[in-house]
Amino acid sequence: MAKGLWIYVCFMSLIIQIANCFYLPGVAPEDFHKGDPLRVKVNKLSSTKTQLPYSYYSLPYCQPDHIIDSAENLGEVLRGDRIENSPYMFKMREPQMCNVVCRLILNAKTAKEFKEKIEDEYRVNMILDNLPLVVPLRRPDQESSLVYLHGFLVGLKGQYAGNKDEKHFIHNHLTFVVKYHRDPVTEFSRIVGFEVKPFSVKHEYEGEWDENTTRLTTCDPHAKKIISGTEPPQEVEDKKEIIFTYDVEFQESDVKWASRWDSYLLMADDQIHWFSIINSLMIVLFLSGMVAMIMLRTLYRDISKYNQLETQEEAQEETGWKLVHGDVFRPPSNSDLLCVYVGTGVQFFGMVLVTMMFAALGFLSPSNRGGLMTAMLLLWALMGLCGGYSSARLYKLFKGTEWKKITLKTAFMFPSIVFAIFFVLNALIWGQRSSGAVPFGTMFALVFLWFGISVPLVFLGGQIGFKKPEIEDPVKTSKIPRQIPEQAWYMNSVFAILIGGILPFGAVFIELFFILTSIWLHQFYYIFGFLFIVFLILLVTCAEITIVLCYFQLCSEDYMWWWRSYLTSGSSALYLFLYATFYFFTKLEITKPVSGVLYFGYMLLLSYGFFVVTGTIGFYACFWFTRLIYSSVKVD
Repeated sequence: MAKGLWIYVCFMSLIIQIANCFYLPGVAPEDFHKGDPLRVKVNKLSSTKTQLPYSYYSLPYCQPDHIIDSAENLGEVLRGDRIENSPYMFKMREPQMCNVVCRLILNAKTAKEFKEKIEDEYRVNMILDNLPLVVPLRRPDQESSLVYLHGFLVGLKGQYAGNKDEKHFIHNHLTFVVKYHRDPVTEFSRIVGFEVKPFSVKHEYEGEWDENTTRLTTCDPHAKKIISGTEPPQEVEDKKEIIFTYDVEFQESDVKWASRWDSYLLMADDQIHWFSIINSLMIVLFLSGMVAMIMLRTLYRDISKYNQLETQEEAQEETGWKLVHGDVFRPPSNSDLLCVYVGTGVQFFGMVLVTMMFAALGFLSPSNRGGLMTAMLLLWALMGLCGGYSSARLYKLFKGTEWKKITLKTAFMFPSIVFAIFFVLNALIWGQRSSGAVPFGTMFALVFLWFGISVPLVFLGGQIGFKKPEIEDPVKTSKIPRQIPEQAWYMNSVFAILIGGILPFGAVFIELFFILTSIWLHQFYYIFGFLFIVFLILLVTCAEITIVLCYFQLCSEDYMWWWRSYLTSGSSALYLFLYATFYFFTKLEITKPVSGVLYFGYMLLLSYGFFVVTGTIGFYACFWFTRLIYSSVKVD
């Protein structure tokens, strides 16, 4: 007992180490001397309430002399990132106090723009040395634990003492904290942290405003007067004057450059929560193993019994899955569509598997913004070869002859549906003038990936697959279809399909919560090792639940398993979408109709992709299972 417990603890520890994974830094480190210039870049304005990103300069913030756009990769553009230079200039290890950036007089239009962004809780995102700007917050339940939030709020809503009217206040003073690690030998410094404390301060000064000579009385570097947070806040109203200022502090850190992302990516949950998640996944895995063992024992007994039936009288009395051997490999209705969906599922499965393997091995660094999405799109195009091959092989099994037609459908059906939904959603984002709208150049790049890479590879795979010898069925198919007896209510196809999707969804729904939180609440997520383990458990669960239900279906002399095997595990996508709906109403604060349409549109696409992947896993598991059992019995 003690030995078994020790093995279990060791196994759980290994799982946690794999789950936490690691990452490669992604970019070469940059060394700075004391006094070297540090250039802060600005990124999009983002909000969890609207899910519509905007470029930083869509608000009348202070601007440099010339705005320069940084080159974004495909994934960054699709995420809505718009990286530009800023007027914030630091010097390495040289603190600054109360630097004035600019002075702004609001008018009715600019005041309204600021108020709208404050109302929608927009956050300002900045970048220094490829590190995102974060606001550190202490967890109320753990004083020693910090949570990092992306960017700082544009402003806050509040009330003056004794006044019930709600006002809007802007964060116009920023106290930056740059953390660095210094090499004691070379004296070079590397940036390992970029934090900010935002304040709303109604700056005051004496006399008329002059950019070069005016000194603020609210904060003054000469008098060593700093912002403490007790000053009157800066209200946002028409004709109000706003002065934007900032401080810079430099803090030496023991964190090395290669580990600078660790604090950002550290999960905020307790270790015991990790154990509860892994335990639930282990339970699913062990249950699946038990089901598989039961199935193997039952099948072994069935096969032994069938092979011992020697007389004609005994054979006539046989029942169960052997009776339908003459019909079990009869091509299903809409077999062309099944071939297309299987090929699409193989293409999608290959993309997900390779992406997760690269991410778990640390090749998709968090410092490479948009790298994950770019990698997935490229892999989807390249996996067209596998998709075309799979659909053509299955099509030939169904005695099809027009492989070009089936390949064409495989190359265009799934991408056309996804592209049509994406185009409508993109049009809605364009209507809101958001930076999340995909520009024409990027749209052209996506179309090129589809038509220039994916489609030719699908055709090449289809040609290779169709030239391969036809897969031979283990038993001959009879000319006259056998009549299917009336089924019990629990063997009804709709009921069985819906039941089959529960277990695969149960294997992933805990991890799904973290993924949805990462996407829609803009939190860091980088535990791809753990996600990869969950994906493997999903694969096993889909395969085994489909095999079990397929076995029961064949035992009740219903041989129409082709489509049902695909839909049984694929129905888990329905539960995924229902959970996404539950998450929308319980965790998100989205109020705008356009934002709601975007959420459900993107979750529909995610569920559709989940459907083709899980459906294909279930189909191939059942395909292998039926060929295995019917090749194991003697049939006259």
